[in-house]
Amino acid sequence: QVQLVQSGGGLVQPGGSHRLSCEATGSAADDILGMGWYRGEQRESIAYVTRTNNTGYADSVRGRFTVYMDTTEIAMFLQMNDLKPEDTAVYYCKADRNGGTKYWGQGSQVTVSS
Repeated sequence: QVQLVQSGGGLVQPGGSHRLSCEATGSAADDILGMGWYRGEQRESIAYVTRTNNTGYADSVRGRFTVYMDTTEIAMFLQMNDLKPEDTAVYYCKADRNGGTKYWGQGSQVTVSS
Protein backbone atom coordinates (compact mmCIF):
# COMPACT_ATOMS: atom_id res chain seq x y z
CA GLN A 1 0.00 0.00 0.00
CA VAL A 2 0.94 3.63 -0.48
CA GLN A 3 -0.15 6.57 1.58
CA LEU A 4 0.36 10.10 0.28
CA VAL A 5 0.72 12.80 2.90
CA GLN A 6 0.45 16.34 1.58
CA SER A 7 1.49 19.51 3.31
CA GLY A 8 2.11 23.14 2.50
CA GLY A 9 -1.27 24.62 1.72
CA GLY A 10 -1.91 28.20 2.68
CA LEU A 11 -2.64 31.79 1.75
CA VAL A 12 -0.14 33.52 -0.54
CA GLN A 13 -0.05 37.02 -1.98
CA PRO A 14 -0.07 37.50 -5.76
CA GLY A 15 3.48 37.40 -7.08
CA GLY A 16 4.64 35.42 -4.11
CA SER A 17 6.18 31.98 -3.83
CA HIS A 18 5.08 28.85 -2.07
CA ARG A 19 5.99 25.19 -1.87
CA LEU A 20 3.89 22.06 -1.59
CA SER A 21 5.13 18.65 -0.58
CA CYS A 22 3.86 15.11 -0.92
CA GLU A 23 5.50 12.22 0.86
CA ALA A 24 4.80 8.62 -0.11
CA THR A 25 4.98 6.00 2.60
CA GLY A 26 3.96 2.39 2.93
CA SER A 27 5.12 -1.00 1.78
CA ALA A 28 4.78 -0.23 -1.95
CA ALA A 29 6.25 3.26 -1.95
CA ASP A 30 9.44 2.02 -3.62
CA ASP A 31 7.35 0.77 -6.56
CA ILE A 32 6.20 4.26 -7.53
CA LEU A 33 7.23 5.12 -11.08
CA GLY A 34 6.11 8.72 -11.11
CA MET A 35 4.16 11.34 -9.27
CA GLY A 36 2.17 14.36 -10.31
CA TRP A 37 0.32 17.43 -9.15
CA TYR A 38 -3.28 18.11 -10.15
CA ARG A 39 -5.64 20.89 -9.20
CA GLY A 40 -9.27 21.84 -9.15
CA GLU A 41 -12.45 19.81 -9.17
CA GLN A 42 -11.51 18.35 -12.55
CA ARG A 43 -8.03 17.53 -11.27
CA GLU A 44 -6.25 19.24 -14.12
CA SER A 45 -2.72 17.97 -14.59
CA ILE A 46 -0.22 20.63 -13.57
CA ALA A 47 3.15 18.92 -13.31
CA TYR A 48 4.61 15.44 -13.44
CA VAL A 49 7.92 13.90 -12.45
CA THR A 50 9.30 10.41 -12.97
CA ARG A 51 11.66 8.42 -10.78
CA THR A 52 14.44 9.52 -13.11
CA ASN A 53 13.35 13.14 -12.62
CA ASN A 54 12.01 13.70 -16.10
CA THR A 55 9.38 16.42 -15.81
CA GLY A 56 6.45 17.86 -17.66
CA TYR A 57 4.30 20.93 -17.07
CA ALA A 58 0.99 22.37 -18.10
CA ASP A 59 1.24 25.51 -20.19
CA SER A 60 -0.51 27.46 -17.46
CA VAL A 61 2.33 26.93 -15.00
CA ARG A 62 5.39 26.34 -17.17
CA GLY A 63 8.17 28.73 -16.25
CA ARG A 64 6.63 29.51 -12.88
CA PHE A 65 6.31 26.12 -11.19
CA THR A 66 9.00 23.50 -10.70
CA VAL A 67 8.38 19.90 -9.69
CA TYR A 68 11.05 17.59 -8.39
CA MET A 69 11.32 14.31 -6.53
CA ASP A 70 13.54 13.08 -3.76
CA THR A 71 13.93 9.49 -4.93
CA THR A 72 15.51 8.36 -1.68
CA GLU A 73 12.52 9.29 0.44
CA ILE A 74 9.94 9.10 -2.40
CA ALA A 75 8.80 12.64 -1.79
CA MET A 76 7.62 15.12 -4.39
CA PHE A 77 7.74 18.89 -4.15
CA LEU A 78 6.14 21.68 -6.12
CA GLN A 79 7.89 25.03 -6.01
CA MET A 80 5.45 27.72 -7.08
CA ASN A 81 6.73 31.15 -8.06
CA ASP A 82 5.00 34.27 -9.37
CA LEU A 83 1.67 33.03 -8.09
CA LYS A 84 -1.49 34.42 -9.63
CA PRO A 85 -5.06 34.54 -8.31
CA GLU A 86 -6.05 31.99 -10.96
CA ASP A 87 -3.67 29.53 -9.30
CA THR A 88 -6.09 29.36 -6.37
CA ALA A 89 -7.25 25.77 -6.10
CA VAL A 90 -7.04 22.56 -4.18
CA TYR A 91 -3.85 20.82 -5.27
CA TYR A 92 -3.76 17.04 -5.28
CA CYS A 93 -0.80 14.71 -5.26
CA LYS A 94 -0.95 11.48 -7.29
CA ALA A 95 1.42 8.55 -7.42
CA ASP A 96 1.59 5.90 -10.16
CA ARG A 97 2.70 2.43 -9.15
CA ASN A 98 4.40 0.02 -11.53
CA GLY A 99 1.37 -2.27 -11.63
CA GLY A 100 -0.93 0.53 -12.75
CA THR A 101 -2.39 1.36 -9.37
CA LYS A 102 -2.86 5.04 -8.64
CA TYR A 103 -2.89 6.72 -5.27
CA TRP A 104 -4.18 10.16 -4.39
CA GLY A 105 -3.47 12.55 -1.59
CA GLN A 106 -6.30 14.39 0.10
CA GLY A 107 -5.48 17.79 -1.35
CA SER A 108 -3.98 21.05 -0.17
CA GLN A 109 -5.78 24.38 -0.48
CA VAL A 110 -3.67 27.14 -2.00
CA THR A 111 -5.28 30.56 -2.05
CA VAL A 112 -3.59 33.43 -3.89
CA SER A 113 -5.05 36.70 -2.71
CA SER A 114 -4.01 40.03 -1.29
